[in-house]
Amino acid sequence: MNSTFLPLSYFILGGYLNEGKLTYFYFTITISLYILIVFSNMCVIVVICMNRSLHEPMYLFLCSLFVNELYGSTGLFPLLLIHILSDVHTVSVPLCFLQIFCVYTYGSVEFLNLAVMSYDRYLAICCPLQYNTRMTTHRALVFIFIVWIYSFVKFLITLSLNLRLTLCGNIIDSLYCHNYLVVKLACSDTTVNNIYGLFGIIITIVVPLVPILFSYLRILKVCFSGCRKTRQKALSTCAPHLASLLNFSFGCMFEILRSRFDMSAVPRVVRSMLSLYFLIIQPLLNPVMFGLQMTKIRNACIHVLSCKTLAGHSGNLGI
Repeated sequence: MNSTFLPLSYFILGGYLNEGKLTYFYFTITISLYILIVFSNMCVIVVICMNRSLHEPMYLFLCSLFVNELYGSTGLFPLLLIHILSDVHTVSVPLCFLQIFCVYTYGSVEFLNLAVMSYDRYLAICCPLQYNTRMTTHRALVFIFIVWIYSFVKFLITLSLNLRLTLCGNIIDSLYCHNYLVVKLACSDTTVNNIYGLFGIIITIVVPLVPILFSYLRILKVCFSGCRKTRQKALSTCAPHLASLLNFSFGCMFEILRSRFDMSAVPRVVRSMLSLYFLIIQPLLNPVMFGLQMTKIRNACIHVLSCKTLAGHSGNLGI
């Protein structure tokens, strides 16, 4: 460990290995994933924004979700791509804290957004006659605003607490800047950081679990007590949301365990890949799951693509 009490100017990301000939293979795979994530999420965002029939609460929540996927991916991939090709895996302190802010606000917005979406699905399935009055477009926008503002303010406070720490090392055992691993480098008192971090976990994870569990328990009750058609409609509506929620929870849980416990028994490559799971697989799968499962989005995408195809044919024919 690089022991010093002087202000640090950079961190070293210790999660990278010298892969030799495989470097360009990893770079190609990573940049392909990034392009695919940007393209797929942008497509669905444009379709929702352009199609007035999709300007409903459920699709506004989805639009917020897809914007967050782009935000989180942009906080990760540019630096990741640079470090894959680089022999020196250093990052300046300001840039490191900026990445921490982006990655952690992405996680907070993602989980809170999914919690609000579960409540929206509860209202749509369990209270269909009251849905249009209890979940208006204005109320949906207020929910989205609160989710984003809360996440930004919460992690601005986190960063301000980190900046007051005296760090006695600069090696972060990760592929990207990680808040908990930075705090572990401190040789000054971290009591306030730990208390605030615990409080933040409770507010960001435990509190949203209440509406999620409540919503799905009520939805399951409707499924078991309703007719077959009602069950099928409820399951088709909730399936992509539930899959997204479970996928994101698995990724976050592994990353929390990896950063806090000794997992040296797990191969380093596996640890590295799984540490990126919630930052790569979630943005990659969400537009596919929601886009294919939800009829309105699927039809709107087909309509946009068919219009572009027809326009291209007309242009070729000189019409």
